Amino acid sequence: MPPENTQRIAPDDEAYWSGIRAQYRLSNEFINLENGMFGVPAAPVLDACAAHERAVYAEGTYFLRNRYPERLRQVTRSLAEFAGVSPDEVAVVRNPTEGMNILIQGYPFRDGDELLIGNQDYASVEETVKMMAQRGRFTINQVVQPFQVDSDEQLVSLYERAITPRTRAIILTHVLHRTGQILPVARIAAMARARGVDVLLDAAHSFAHLAYRIPDLGCDFVVGHLHKWLGVPLGAGLLYVRKERIADISPLFGDVSHAAGDIGKLAHFGTTPPGPVLAIEDAIAFHLAIGSANKEARLRYLKDCWVDRVRSFRRIEMLVPEASARSGAIAAFRVADMDGQAVVNYLMEQHRIFTCAPELGGERFVRVTPALHNGPEDLEKLVVALERFD
Repeated sequence: MPPENTQRIAPDDEAYWSGIRAQYRLSNEFINLENGMFGVPAAPVLDACAAHERAVYAEGTYFLRNRYPERLRQVTRSLAEFAGVSPDEVAVVRNPTEGMNILIQGYPFRDGDELLIGNQDYASVEETVKMMAQRGRFTINQVVQPFQVDSDEQLVSLYERAITPRTRAIILTHVLHRTGQILPVARIAAMARARGVDVLLDAAHSFAHLAYRIPDLGCDFVVGHLHKWLGVPLGAGLLYVRKERIADISPLFGDVSHAAGDIGKLAHFGTTPPGPVLAIEDAIAFHLAIGSANKEARLRYLKDCWVDRVRSFRRIEMLVPEASARSGAIAAFRVADMDGQAVVNYLMEQHRIFTCAPELGGERFVRVTPALHNGPEDLEKLVVALERFD
C-alpha cells in the first residue's frame, strides 16, 4: 500500500483541488450534490476496475479458482492496513446493510435482552432490528437524537440515561445519514463498555470521510461503506470484528467449514462480482495520495461554503449542529411550510441542482452532500437558488 500524504493541503487551495476534480468524469446535465447514496469513483479507479473486469472475463472461472483467492487475501490485507486492524479481523461484504445484518442477526442475544437504537439510525438497519424483535430475539429501546447539539457530553449522557439493566448492545451510527451529524463514538463506546454493553457501529458514512482508524473508535464490531466515501465502484463494504469476539457472532449464511474464531465464516456469500473488490486497492491509493486529514477538511469546507450562508435565511432551518466540526460533508435543512421533496424538485427543475429528500417521522427535508468533484462555485449556485427562501 502506498504511503499516505501527510503534507497539509489547504481546503480552499483551488489550484490543488481543481486537479483532483479533473480526475472525475461526470454528467454535465446537472450539479450533483447528492453524493451520499454512493460516491462517484475517480476516473483512475473506474479505469482500474474495468481492467480488473477484463482480466476476470478473459480467464473466466480459471481466474476465480486460481488467481482470485490470493488476490482477495491481498486486498483484505491492504484494507486492514488502511483501517488500522489485522487482516484476520476484516471481511469484505457487499454493503453495510449486509454487514449490519450479519452483526445483528448473529449477535448472541439472550432471553430478555434489550437493544438500544437511535431514531435517526439507517432505515434498513432499523428494519432488521424490528424483524429480529418480532422474532423475539430482543426488545427495542429507542433514544431520540437531537438535531442541535452543544457538546459530546450531551450525547453521551443521552445514551447513558437510556441504558437499563437489560441493555445488551447499542446500535450506533457514526455519521447520521440524514443530517450529517457526527456522534462521539469513542466516548459513547467507552461509557457502554464500562456498563458491560457492546456497540455495533454503523460507520457507513464516516469510513474514508473522517480521518480515523478503526481502533480509535473503541468498538468491537464495525461496518463501513467502501462505495461511499472511499470511492470504490458499487458493491463493496467492510466488516470488522475484533479477533477475540469473532466466535461470538454466528454466520448469517450457512458455513460449517471455518473455525468459530475465523472471520471467514461471516463472508460465505457464494460467487460475487470481483471487479469492485479488486478495485479497493486502487481507491485506497487515490485516497492516500490526497491524505485522510486533507480530504476530511476539504469536505467540511465544501459544506461550510453553503451552510454558513443560508443558516440566516428566514424560512430555512438547518438540521445540523452549528459547530462546523460536528458534521463533515453532509448537512440538511427544512423550509418552513414546504415539503422537502418539493424543494428538491425546485432545485432540480429550476437550477439543475440534484439533492434528495430523506424522511424522518413522516417529514421530508433536504439533504445536501457535496463530494471531491464539487467546487465552491457549485455551492454558490445552491446558495443563489435558496435565496428564494430568505
